[in-house]
Amino acid sequence: MKPILVVDDDPQMRAALNEAIQRLGHRAVLAENGQEALAKLNSSSFALVITDMKMPKMDGLAFLKEARLRGANLPVLVITGHGTIENAVETMKEGATDYLLKPFSFDTLSRKIGAIMERMSGSMEIISACPRMKKLLQIADAVAPSDTTVLICGESGTGKELLARHIFNTSLRKDKPFVAVNCAAIPDNLMESELFGFEKGSFTGAMEKKVGKFELAHGGTLLLDEIGEMSITLQAKLLRVLQEKEVDRIGGRQPVPIDVRIIATTNRDLYNEAMQGKFREDLYYRLSVFPIDVPPLRERQEDIPILAEHFLRKFSGLKEKQPKGITKEAMDLLLTRQWRGNIRELENTLQRAVLLCKGEVIDQQDLLLIGDHPAQPPQVQGNIRDMEKELILKTLKEMDGNKTRAARALGVSVRTIRNKLNEYGKNLPT
Repeated sequence: MKPILVVDDDPQMRAALNEAIQRLGHRAVLAENGQEALAKLNSSSFALVITDMKMPKMDGLAFLKEARLRGANLPVLVITGHGTIENAVETMKEGATDYLLKPFSFDTLSRKIGAIMERMSGSMEIISACPRMKKLLQIADAVAPSDTTVLICGESGTGKELLARHIFNTSLRKDKPFVAVNCAAIPDNLMESELFGFEKGSFTGAMEKKVGKFELAHGGTLLLDEIGEMSITLQAKLLRVLQEKEVDRIGGRQPVPIDVRIIATTNRDLYNEAMQGKFREDLYYRLSVFPIDVPPLRERQEDIPILAEHFLRKFSGLKEKQPKGITKEAMDLLLTRQWRGNIRELENTLQRAVLLCKGEVIDQQDLLLIGDHPAQPPQVQGNIRDMEKELILKTLKEMDGNKTRAARALGVSVRTIRNKLNEYGKNLPT
């Protein structure tokens, strides 16, 4: 796993960030200023850069510009104080991924890093041997250079955000910001300020001005992920922004012009919901200028073997001795699944299999399959609770007892790990 580059002139902040990053299961490389960080970028590769804004010799904005000029195309999280928020917005326009306002908690930093890493883990080339998917990619490539609004539909786990990023990366706006908003993850009472921003003093608790996602995406692309989860009230306000190409900050005195390309995704049938009055019909037609339907994995069986091999390579760093392949019997078992969780479910299955595998290849007994799918062969069934316990304890051992890293590897929360360990009680090995 590539390390995270931390750039900050404050020794205490560097130490705090280093400790926080290690708690999250990552390794940090530290730099005191932008010039030192550029030298490290030239000699090593990183998963993410976290940089302060105000630094001597070279500030965060100058560092970002120079890094981009040198071809560094990796995510950058900018740390800024209240007094430099406008500069933070400027860094977003220069290609920063996100910014973090001081002071911040460990949980806030954790969410930011997790969200960035999750998005970037899906930024690889779309892998497919399915003729239907290849045709879909040709269609996506055709619409990408335009500013046409795209609506990507498909079940959860099919790779809708990955396709949205593919469209962005092949568009004329690829060097501008790409800002993603998960409409399902933000409460209704916070979504308006998240999208449109607010002015200082506009409501109780508005201690500083907040720039919304539309403004942060100015000149680039805004992804409205799971748009079907947005409330009807907010849909009306979104429609006005799309029509007028300007946003009204909460408490603002005048509209702010915006130039943003919209890509929306949904796992719902928005047409039927619009016909039933559950989604605004006018907004539906505004978003579905160019609709793309991503097929579920069960309709793309040609993709299961190549995706399984890809995930096998992806998780090669989880343990010292890596499986080198997948047996025909195990692959046949994968091909019998319905994969209701689609590619995400297949990915999780291969991650577990890598951790469980004791030999040189993944076999049937290494596939811990979960859910109401075709029954597993007798040699795989066993006691699910015992298999779960074995997997958790084995993963903890692989991660040197680090619960955070184990939880990340298993795709569960740290709380789940702790609860399971309490459940196992005194039966734990010492």
